[in-house]
Formats: sequence, structure tokens, C-alpha cells
Amino acid sequence: MAPTTQLTPTASSAPLKELSSRQPIELLAPARNYEVGKAAIDAGADAVYIGPPLFGARQAVGNSIEEIGRLCRYAHLFGCRVWITLNTLLTDEELPKAVEMAWQVYEAGADGLLIQDMGLLEHTLPPLRLHASTQCDNSSAGKVEWLSEVGFKRVVLARELNIREIASIHEQVPGVELEAFVHGALCVSYSGQCYMSEAVMGRSANRGCCAQMCRQRYDILDANQQVIQRDTYALSLMDMDRSAYLRQLLDAGVRSLKIEGRLKDAAYVRNITAYYRQHLDALFSQPDSPYCRASKGEVSIAFEPDPQKTFHRGATPYLFPASEHMANMLTPKSTGETIGKVVSVRTTQHSSLLTLRPATRQLVLSNGDGLSIGNLGVSVNGVNKLRNGEIEVLTNKQLTEPIAPNAVVCRNLDKRWTDRLQSLPPVRKIRVAVVLSETQDGFCLTIGEYSRSFKYDKQPAKNAERAMVTMCEQLSKLGDTVYEASEVRLELTEPWFVPIAELNSWRRETISEGEKLAANRREKVDNSIGHPALPPTQHTDYRLNVMNRSARQFYARCGAEEAADAFEKSHDSEAWLMTCRYCLLREMGHCRKISPAQVEPAYLRTAGRLFQLRFNCSECRMSIREV
Repeated sequence: MAPTTQLTPTASSAPLKELSSRQPIELLAPARNYEVGKAAIDAGADAVYIGPPLFGARQAVGNSIEEIGRLCRYAHLFGCRVWITLNTLLTDEELPKAVEMAWQVYEAGADGLLIQDMGLLEHTLPPLRLHASTQCDNSSAGKVEWLSEVGFKRVVLARELNIREIASIHEQVPGVELEAFVHGALCVSYSGQCYMSEAVMGRSANRGCCAQMCRQRYDILDANQQVIQRDTYALSLMDMDRSAYLRQLLDAGVRSLKIEGRLKDAAYVRNITAYYRQHLDALFSQPDSPYCRASKGEVSIAFEPDPQKTFHRGATPYLFPASEHMANMLTPKSTGETIGKVVSVRTTQHSSLLTLRPATRQLVLSNGDGLSIGNLGVSVNGVNKLRNGEIEVLTNKQLTEPIAPNAVVCRNLDKRWTDRLQSLPPVRKIRVAVVLSETQDGFCLTIGEYSRSFKYDKQPAKNAERAMVTMCEQLSKLGDTVYEASEVRLELTEPWFVPIAELNSWRRETISEGEKLAANRREKVDNSIGHPALPPTQHTDYRLNVMNRSARQFYARCGAEEAADAFEKSHDSEAWLMTCRYCLLREMGHCRKISPAQVEPAYLRTAGRLFQLRFNCSECRMSIREV
């Protein structure tokens, strides 16, 4: 009666078959750690990206190899993939460790490496897909084509590209996958081209420890260094939200839609991933949609996804279109959703009493909600409904700064919504048919994609009807696995008697072995590297980010024999520390092409340091350097 050990895929088990000729689209979510990665997958992500123990672009969120392996095993059950962010610049001493780590994550089950430092390519890497990080400054068709010829299977595009530019890149380089950001925090500078944190704080953004100089307070000065505007967050962009442009992005050639946020918690990732999952599923269900999901499993959500309910600085489609405001100059903190305006403020010894005029009659506030007014943050201690539709709110602290009447009030923590999100997280299940059929010497149990045969001496059931009901009941109990029975079929010549314990054992063994096969299912690629000539537009000064001898050798073989050292090594005093497509002139309503100002900003000042602004209107770029 011992079962056989042979487990074979059924005819329907080919991995993730496309629906007819539809193009699979990847929703890519961040994973701070295993728990957050699992939350993303459960909420509908098709892939996640996670940092290894060292050398990820978020130094604060490294993960052990064991944790990465655990995430890979879970992700692969749904046909999801795990990309490893090995994307910092590396010293000569760090390179061997990084290569060793690449092999470790390969053995753990990872699907690909996201890299910035080309020195890695001069070493023997595991047979994993290579993705070019956005920090490679992927903003032109020439650069993307060059990366493709080097050997990258996917290129993560610069956030600054608009739909027309993305479409042009896809038309010129159709053979490489394109990944684009759709949501989350925005760097004001082109990624990989920001050196301000290193220059001011000695913390390199290209080495995973950005000090976020773009979130600092600045005075805006004119050419004579006279103050135009004082204490403003002039470089602090709102968060990207391109949910209204998903079809346009896909039609332009993007195949992976990326959510920023590898420092974010599980609540944020659940909310935003579910939000985009719903948008994409609605898009895919349209009769004319040529797209489909890149993974499997149906997601059940018991809350209403809303980007304003978790960390939210305000939303911008960021250059979709270019005329939109992009910055929040009042605060770099989470503002949340606008709920009303201040009518009056009355302070007590330890708290303040706010009277608010709500934006909607449906507004419900709760104790524990968080409010923000400008750059001030308070927690709600008590709520009273007043006459004329106004609400009285008792806060947890005294408001010492003056609050102007009609000041906008936002809620950056909705306690009721957050409690529901945490108590009823998304659940993802793969609906499968469960089929028990006969073999010559026993039975075959098929659960979804996999079948397993068991030797068993057939004995007719004494109570045929009861035996059939029992078989169906036991075989449908898929419990806390990732599977859910859509149907149970008994393809038998006659009712047989099989003990409940035997049925349960067969079910568990079939699922267990199937999960092992699913966890090990992974694409192996030829990642041999080429050395094509650099595109003519590629800078070979500090902006090439050459940090180690291997990178220098790589670029020399590509024709750049005189490449300069990275800024992190040279600290070039003439270097422009930021290059931005965001323009302070335009943000202040004084684009030179539309409505020029009589007095233009020329400098930024913070903590006694002065930075010069340069505006290149022909390319719509702003650059910043210290003077």
C-alpha cells in the first residue's frame, strides 16, 4: 500500500500559459523583507524585488540568504518571480563578495539580478536574468540598445521619460523588456546621477545610503542671493501615481510596472499592490485588451485600496503631462487625504481643540486618527459632531504654531481603515480541479497541474453513495495551502472504499511534492556578456560611475579608455550634484517658454551651504551644484 514516488506534470501543467496570444504584464512590488514580500504577493504582485544581505540600493534593508530563499519558494508557488537588487556601486574589495552573493541568491532560488555596477559583468555570474537598474541612467534609445547588446534582458527606465519617449525607445529597441515606475516616492534627480548626498553628508546614493537632500528645507535666492522664498521644500516631489495611464504605458511597450517602496511596511505594500492589481485586472478584462497577468492565483480583498490611506505626500503623474505641479513645498512628510479646513483653534494646557469644516458630509473621524496641517502633525483624542456640519476635534498635543483660518487639514492615518487592513489582509488562492482516477494497480490523484500515482488494493465500498461523498469531502480540504478546489471529480469505474486517512495522506503528499516542483521552477538563461561601443551621447566623466578596476576594464573594452573616476572617489569640485527634469522655474509658474519671471531663482541655501541652479530650457533640465 506504499505510494509510488513518481510525480509527473499533467498535460495542463506548462508554466503560466498565455491566454491565447495575450502579452503577460508584470506588476512588480517592493519587499523590505519576507513578510512584506509575502504581503505583496498575497495582494496580487506578479513579482517582487528584495535586497540581499549587502550591496542593495537601500542599505538599511538587507535580508539573509535564508529569508530570500523562503520568499522565492513562496513566490514560485504562484508563478511569481523574485528579483534581487544588487545595484550599488562597488569597491574593488567588495566585488568578490558581491559575486559570491550573486551565486548564493541563485542557489536560494532567485530569478534575476538588478545591477548598476558594470564591474560585476567582468566576473563569472550565475545563469540568472540581468536587469539594468534605473541607476544606470536609462533615458535614451541609444543607452537601452547598448545595454541590450551588453546582455541585459530588461532595462528599468528613468522615471523622467514620458509616454511618447518610452514608445520611441520600444520602437527602436523592441527586443529588450522595459520596466517603468508607476507609483511611489520620487527622486528629484535622475537616478544614478545624484551626488548631493555624498557631497554634503558623505553618504552616497549610488552606494545605498542616500541622506535625502531633496527632502531638506531650502531658501530660494535670486542671482544677487536675495531671498525669494524662505524655508521651503523646493526639491521635495510628491509621490508618483500613474494609475490613470496604465493602458498607455503598456501600449508604449512597458512590460513591468514597478511600485517604489523598499523601505515601506506591509500595510503600504498591501494597499498599493491591491490598488494596482484591481486597475490592471479591470484593464485585462476589457474585450480588446491584448494583455494578461504574468502569474496565477485569485486575490480576495476585504478592504477598499486607496493610496491616500497609507504613506502619501500627494500625487503626481510626473511628466504625464508635463504641466502638472510635481512638488509639495510645504512638507516632505505624509499628508494623506484632504478632509477639510480649519474654522478655529482653541488651545488648552496639553492639547488643542480644532473646529473643522469637513470636505464631505460622509467624513467620519475616530480616536487615533492622524491629522496633518501644513507641516504639523497631531493625533485625534476625541471627536464631537457640531452644528452646521462642523466637527470639533480634540488633539493629543498643543498646537504652538499659528494656524490660519481655512488652513487645509489632511488625515494621514485612518485608524478604522488601517485596523481593517491589518485584521483582514488579502488572501491569494490558486483555484484547481481535484481529480481522483484509477490506474491498473491503484489510483492517480491530480491537483491542479500535478498528478501522483498511488498503489492501492481496490475494494468495493459497502455504501457506495457515502463513499463517494466522503472522497469528495476529504479531497476538497486544501486547508491553509495556496490552493482552493474549484471542483472535485471522481473518474472511477465503480465506487471504491478508501479510508479517510489514506485520502488525506494522498492529498498532502501530492500538494507537498507539487509545491517542491513549483518552488524549483525557474528560467535559466545564457547571460554571456558583450562589450559594444558606448553610445555617442554617453558621458565618460564622473557620471559614468566607475568605482572599481573591473568597471574600468569593462568600459575600456567598450571604447572608454579614459573614463574618469566616480564622484565617490574623485569628489570633483566642479561636478553638478543633481540633474533633474523637474524644474523649479516651472513649479513656481515661471517657465521661460510660457510665463517668465522678472526675478528668477538662481540659488538654493540650506544649513549655511549655497547651491547654484542652472536651467537648460532646450532639454527641460535643471542642474544643481555647490558653490
